[in-house]
Amino acid sequence: MSDTQMFERVAIIGIGLIGSSLARVLRRDELAGEIVACARRAETRDKALALGIADRATEDAAEAVAGADLVVLATPLSAYAGIAATIAPALRPGAIVTDVGSVKQVVIRDVLPQLPAGVRLVPGHPVAGTEHSGPESGFAELFVDRWCILTPPPATDPAAVATITALWEKAGMRVVVMEAEHHDKVLAVTSHLPHLIAYTIVGTATDLEETLKSEVIKFSASGFRDFTRIAASDPVMWRDIFLNNREAVLEILQRFSEDLSALQRAIRWGEGDKLEELFTRTRAIRRSIIEARQA
Repeated sequence: MSDTQMFERVAIIGIGLIGSSLARVLRRDELAGEIVACARRAETRDKALALGIADRATEDAAEAVAGADLVVLATPLSAYAGIAATIAPALRPGAIVTDVGSVKQVVIRDVLPQLPAGVRLVPGHPVAGTEHSGPESGFAELFVDRWCILTPPPATDPAAVATITALWEKAGMRVVVMEAEHHDKVLAVTSHLPHLIAYTIVGTATDLEETLKSEVIKFSASGFRDFTRIAASDPVMWRDIFLNNREAVLEILQRFSEDLSALQRAIRWGEGDKLEELFTRTRAIRRSIIEARQA
């Protein structure tokens, strides 16, 4: 065992962008004695082994978690309930189960009730990513200077929370703890609504007549390019996010629709002062994001 090792065996279920990036951190810093990857597709498992980010790879989630002291769920949210049912009988006493999903109430709803006594659940959300997917897209530096939000249920073992906090801090993240419901409302504003808008705008462009659409693509300015980058994210992952955080997303979407209507009126009636006031306020938000080193 190395001096830096935190875990004897880590099972990562889902070895895409986030899962493979975490595996690279575990490997780089010698935080795990063994890393086991679990994925449905043989190509994905083979790639994880070829990249050297896993010692073993299996399709069987129960086999993956056997003997693991840390289990990381890094799959689409819709798979959580089935995975929890599969792995529950194989989890060792004292193991910690965590995840990397963008909606946290679903973890407590679908995973917690199925875990045996003695297994600790510490839901987590490393707020980092790119539009790419697959084990080859990961990189250890993905998490540096980003936030990780933990949403442990009430009465969660503080030692388990401290362990997961330390793991993400070693990956370079700043860690904060909050309630799952609050997390889901915050992310509905900061992540989920922007993705919904991006998908809508790019979808609108694809519905244009062919000549206009080709020019939109040809002359894409930075704004539209940014929207296409966001809209290129994993469609299954984002389907699950919207379906599992629907209340918070719909609430924020309603507020956005009202604000958009007010902006539409200001443009129609030539109310430049209102437009300038809005743009000044939003410019200040951008500056504060840069100052917070989240740009």
